[in-house]
Amino acid sequence: MKKDEFFWLNAVNRATVVTGLRNGQFGEDLARRAAAGIAAVEAMGEADPALRVKSYIAWEPLLIKAAGQGVTAIHAGRSSQDILSTQRTAILRDETLEFAAGLEDVIGDLLALAERHVDTIVPSYTNGVAAQPTSYAHHLLGIAASLLRVRERLSECHTRFNMCAMGATVLNGTGWPLDRDAMAAALGFPRPVENALDATSLAPVDMPLEVASALAAAAVRIGSMVDDIMVQYAQPRPWIILQEGGENTYVSSAMPQKRNPGLMNNCREDCSDVIGEMNAAFLRAHNVVPGMIDGKRVEKNARMMKTAMTMLTRFRKVLAALTINPARALEELNSDWTASQEIADRLMRDHGLPFRIGHHMASRMVGWARANNVLPLEFPYAQMRRIYREEVSEEYPEGPAELPMSEEEFRAALDPRSIVAARRTAGSASPAEVRKMLEADAGRLAALRAEREAEEARVAKALEDLDEAFRKLL
Repeated sequence: MKKDEFFWLNAVNRATVVTGLRNGQFGEDLARRAAAGIAAVEAMGEADPALRVKSYIAWEPLLIKAAGQGVTAIHAGRSSQDILSTQRTAILRDETLEFAAGLEDVIGDLLALAERHVDTIVPSYTNGVAAQPTSYAHHLLGIAASLLRVRERLSECHTRFNMCAMGATVLNGTGWPLDRDAMAAALGFPRPVENALDATSLAPVDMPLEVASALAAAAVRIGSMVDDIMVQYAQPRPWIILQEGGENTYVSSAMPQKRNPGLMNNCREDCSDVIGEMNAAFLRAHNVVPGMIDGKRVEKNARMMKTAMTMLTRFRKVLAALTINPARALEELNSDWTASQEIADRLMRDHGLPFRIGHHMASRMVGWARANNVLPLEFPYAQMRRIYREEVSEEYPEGPAELPMSEEEFRAALDPRSIVAARRTAGSASPAEVRKMLEADAGRLAALRAEREAEEARVAKALEDLDEAFRKLL
């Protein structure tokens, strides 16, 4: 069933007939004639897509043709404004839930990938420079945490805007005895919009703005991760790369050695398109008086949602195609001094030296190693002892004269695997903390998924109940 503007026009009119009969707004004869006319219009739209009209002004002539002028009484106390606002909110509500489901799948993929890489030690980067060792699982969980916040924003947005405009009429209500609560329930909304001006003029613009912000937040995070991976393609021997072939990579027309990451190029472009759509949504709503249509149009907001879904689909393909080489990642860590801070930390924690003294000593160590082209695992312990003596004689003469760190401790402090395993703070990259976060995030994701599925089922049940009540009038 295509739940487009035509579908919701019919649903609004079905709900009007059913609730209007129940609350005595009009009699059974009118209700039955109107129901027959609505059913005929629905059949016209099913038979001829050109008759799936989008506005009440275009829909009512079809009803008159099917059931006569008398049935137009069902429009008393209503307006195109509250009908269109209800229609637009319902459509964007469905699209938001669809995006939420897609985002859940992305987060699930990240958690599954993290589960496989709890013990994969890789470089982490700050300012684009290798900084410290971490586990790839910990890195992925950071990204998942960011996207879980976006997913929670979507739930909050849904709660804020899941309201029905029917009964607001143009923008200040009506003198007809419309049952706004019953209309909202019949169409799957928990409640009506309280303020009639808000219902038709403000909330239908605010909702796409808030949704657009959440989509763009997801796009920023996804684009950032894709770009982070693409940096590796500047290396002759990356530790993370796309599996070659298919739509993942393509070859250069001139340089046979190149394997260009086309899938990631396209995904990054998708992210930019989503952010462009967000800006378009805000520009459409900017500097227009309340009630104008600029920020409300279904087709433009639907384009934004479709672009965002394309981004999620392509990003899932990126995640599925990632090939990670743990040995190469460890080699990269051991080819630079990402472990140097650990020397300062352990001298303070285990041997009582001031942190800044340990830091200066580690800095001297790195300077000497780079000047002499020495890698961390090859650094001579004897040289470390000499550096220590120089440092304390110049800056901390009251300290121990000899390096208090044994050679075994020194080697462990330079081992990326040992560093990660020794992390103790909550939320750190230690395997125990990573597994704890994996479990917690999986629980959060399951709760969000269950909440969304329950909401989808509730709306479906409301429409089924409406259909049953409507069919009885036929």
